[in-house]
Amino acid sequence: MQTANDIRNIAVIAHVDHGKTTLVDAMLKQTHSFRENQNEMQMTRIMDSDDLEREKGITILSKNTSVFYKNTKINIIDTPGHADFGGEVERVLNMADGALLIVDAAEGPLSQTKFVLKKALDYGLKIILVINKIDRKDQQINKVIKDTENLFLSLAADENLLDFPIIYAIGKEGKTFKKMPTEFTENGDMTPLFETILEYIPKANSDDDVPFQMLVSSFEKNEYLGKLAVGRVHNGTIKKGMYVSLLDPDQKSLGNFKIEKMYVNEGINKIETESASRGEIVYLAGINQIKIGQTLTDIHYQVAMPTIDITEPTLKASFGPNSSIFAKDESKFLTSRELKERLREEAETNLGLKVSDDSQDSIRMVVSGRGELHLAVLIEKLRREGFAMEVGKPEVILKTIEGKNYEPFSELTILTSEDFVGTISAEMGKRKAEMLDMTKDEKDGIKMIYKISERNALGLRSNLMTETRGQVSLSFLFLGYELKNEDNLKNRNGVMIASESGKALSFGLDLAQKRGITFVEPTEPVYEGQIVGLRPVIGDLEINVCKGKQLTNMRSAGNDDAIILAPAVKYSIEEALDFIEADELIDITPKAVRLRKRHLTKVDRVRTQRAKL
Repeated sequence: MQTANDIRNIAVIAHVDHGKTTLVDAMLKQTHSFRENQNEMQMTRIMDSDDLEREKGITILSKNTSVFYKNTKINIIDTPGHADFGGEVERVLNMADGALLIVDAAEGPLSQTKFVLKKALDYGLKIILVINKIDRKDQQINKVIKDTENLFLSLAADENLLDFPIIYAIGKEGKTFKKMPTEFTENGDMTPLFETILEYIPKANSDDDVPFQMLVSSFEKNEYLGKLAVGRVHNGTIKKGMYVSLLDPDQKSLGNFKIEKMYVNEGINKIETESASRGEIVYLAGINQIKIGQTLTDIHYQVAMPTIDITEPTLKASFGPNSSIFAKDESKFLTSRELKERLREEAETNLGLKVSDDSQDSIRMVVSGRGELHLAVLIEKLRREGFAMEVGKPEVILKTIEGKNYEPFSELTILTSEDFVGTISAEMGKRKAEMLDMTKDEKDGIKMIYKISERNALGLRSNLMTETRGQVSLSFLFLGYELKNEDNLKNRNGVMIASESGKALSFGLDLAQKRGITFVEPTEPVYEGQIVGLRPVIGDLEINVCKGKQLTNMRSAGNDDAIILAPAVKYSIEEALDFIEADELIDITPKAVRLRKRHLTKVDRVRTQRAKL
């Protein structure tokens, strides 16, 4: 185990895809955290260890690592850049003394940049601005720096935080510079960044003789040790075998516990240690009933620290056990009890998530999150664990103030090409969005900023992706609650519904494709009430995709041509959440994602519709 004279704790924050994790890769590799022959030296996105993170190309969970530079230990906290996982940022910033704010040299500061910077400044963190991807052909560095400076001016309450150094970086090549290079082929490494960290970020450790105190920022599960409490030692020293008190945010003591084992970060590994002092990030075993936001203290100094402030969820959806005919054969966990237990377990660590019983249905749960991607990642995670479930259409969470309903509003930033401005403007007009700003860069790229209710934003991402052929990027920043507009927005045309159960056949699918696009392939099993396609007009249609061609001994010209079908459209879970309406569900098993009507038979659907009249 390496030793250090002092400790620096930094968080790496940015908008999604601006290069946080890639920059951390370079910091790990250039400080010899790995041997030259280790697999990690050839890897990218080392910190994105979760399968979902690698598949989606985004960071979902905050993670800790460390590097050693000139006898200084630098603890690095890699945070998500997507707004839906903002809770991960909020719960870990209390462990840092400074932050690397990564900004793309072409895109500049975007919505999540504003969110993470505000949170970092609220904690009083010293900021180092890193302009990344300076080798992009469409870079506009001077504008990006000016826009970022204006963002600091609008957010910083303390003028001392306005004085920040700037580092220029090509993260994928592991190059950083204190001045903008004239040629991108110049030699470079991470030394300028490390030197700036040592010069600008305050030391985390000190020799103050004060009692031990630590806020639990997270916990990890260990197969042999149970829960490991994760946090920064804010005061004093913690030792293996020491007894500590556990306090809730209201100063109530929850008992005394012995520290059985203790770990610290060394690179991407956890190394057992006998003691740790102020400023170190530790993992403590022996306190299995721990929750995030509680405080561990010296047993003679029982003072709880301020709890972690997490932004409330704005979107909710109903989760329940899967009732389809395929669930039993395709799943490992089927019951309502198993699903409820797993959702409550997830809510313990995922602070942006809220789980409660559904007041309308005792076997279902209401899961609230920060956005559709937040819910989609949760669903996919459970699905891979073997759970089957049904999920209803997401709804925004309303607040009632003085008898009036208020709904959440967000700032929406759209990046696209000039060719699609008209299309996007028309779509945003339908959704009653208010344009705040529109700018054009030197390469005909367009940045459009809107204010929109989150209710009217449901389904927007998939619509714009279709209308722009994928040439659009959307990011949201929660603004607050405003008086609800009672207008009902109709986003989607009618669907085709399977009228019979069985295997889809080419003949039946051919008939369906004459009426719209289909969601199932030939020989794929379907059941009555399953949504098998989308119509180009409003109004649902019952159709038998299991219908085969009538066989006779008569031949007729033109009737024996081979049937050529268009490929079936398959929605991801996030797209499915965007797609479904209030009377529909997503049927999820480990093997498939299907869409269905809430009431499977036509009789039940008609009866329900009449009851509403």
